[in-house]
Order: sequence, then C-alpha cells, then structure tokens
Amino acid sequence: MALYKVEICGVNTSKLPLLNNSEKEELFKRILKGDKEARELYIKGNLRLVLSIIQRFSNSNENVDDLFQIGCIGLMKAIDNFDITQNVKFSTYAVPMIIGEIRRYLRDNNSIRVSRSLRDTAYKAIYAKEALLKKNDKEPTVCEIADEIGMSKEDIVFALDAIQSPVSLYEPVYSEGGDTLYIMDQVSDKKNKEENWVEEISLKEALSKLSERERNIIELRFYEGKTQMEVAKEICISQAQVSRLEKSALKSMKNYLMQ
Repeated sequence: MALYKVEICGVNTSKLPLLNNSEKEELFKRILKGDKEARELYIKGNLRLVLSIIQRFSNSNENVDDLFQIGCIGLMKAIDNFDITQNVKFSTYAVPMIIGEIRRYLRDNNSIRVSRSLRDTAYKAIYAKEALLKKNDKEPTVCEIADEIGMSKEDIVFALDAIQSPVSLYEPVYSEGGDTLYIMDQVSDKKNKEENWVEEISLKEALSKLSERERNIIELRFYEGKTQMEVAKEICISQAQVSRLEKSALKSMKNYLMQ
C-alpha cells in the first residue's frame, strides 16, 4: 500500500486543511442546523485524521485509495452521529468509528471467506449489543444478546469469532508526542512478571548452595523431569540414595529461601 502518495482519490494530501477548535465548534453548530456546506468543510478539515488512521493498515495489501474512501465513510458516519453535549472530543469519537468501518471492509473482502449466514448472525449480534448497551447503559452478556435476537449463545460466539481479523501485536492503538502505545504493550505476559524472574534468581542462588551431587539430582529430577530410578541409573547410585539426597537438598533450599 503506497502511503507515500501525495494524491489519494484526487485529494492532494499535502494541502489538507486544518481546523482549530473554535472553527470546529462553529461548523458543527451550522451542521446541526442542516448546513451542507458546513458539513463538507468539516469533512475536509478532518481528512488528515482519516489519512493517519489508514496508515495503521499498511500491511493489508489493500489499495490506499479504497481504504481512504472507506475511512471517509466512517468519518461521515461519525459526523452524523456525534453528540456535542457529551463533552467528548470529536477525534476521540471518530477514530474507533473510522477504524471499525475499515475493518468491516477488510473482513468482507478477506481472502478467507466467511459464509453470508455467519456474517449476518455476527452483525445481528453486534447491532443487538449496541442497542442493549444504549438501553441499559451497561455491557450486555452473550446470553442477553442471544435472547434479544433469538439465537443460541454458541451460534453467536462462533459467528463473532469467525469475522474477527488477525491483528498484529505491533499495531499502534494510541500515539501522542512521538510516544506510541502498541497492542503488545497492553498484553499481560505472565511468564515474565517481575515476581517470576526474581523467584528464578532466588532458586538459582539456592541451587548454588548445594553440593555438586545434590545439585545434579535436583536438576535431573525437576528441570529434566526424570524419575528417581532414571537418576539413580544415570549417576550410578541406588534409588534410596537418590531419595535421601533429594529430600536433603530440598530441605536445604527451603531453609535458604526462607531466610
């Protein structure tokens, strides 16, 4: 996708206008009164927002002109549905709508085809979810959505899962002042939590306090998963000796870790 293009869909992106806050407020007041010219000006004044969003989809191999047009549809929907009384910046409201419109387009044009019936079920579930959220002011459960559209919760979960698009862990979700937050920054890594590597360091320290034979037995038993019989055969002693040395080693490690 050639994002270096200056002209997209006949629009010179190097000369896109910028609106200040007062201009945006004034234009929106005119839009609410049905002023079509103000709506066009507001759209043009936010095309840079669309341009910045489509850069997130640079790996999609889709034509940049097509994505720009779809993004503009999302922008227009955001303008038509934006509520100025909610004390929310327009960009905050518009960004997820533009992204959603592009993702729907990519889903429907994906080389991995999802059956029409599955897509219909998924879209019904999405619309029902939005309606229930608006009605009850809380996130609906899958069971509530199922009751709303008269389908089983299993069918709904399956359909919603089918239309999901893979997302890169390196996809940016927020950027301000040059600092970018990526999806991977919001994913918990339980294997590398601080307490885990601190614990690993402590265990290594405890192992270092053992005799060479005891350390060898612990490593064979608990790091390589061998049985006492296998350990006994490998180091040429009896299973009873392995058992006795193992218990002694574990006791010594426990005492060290509890200091």
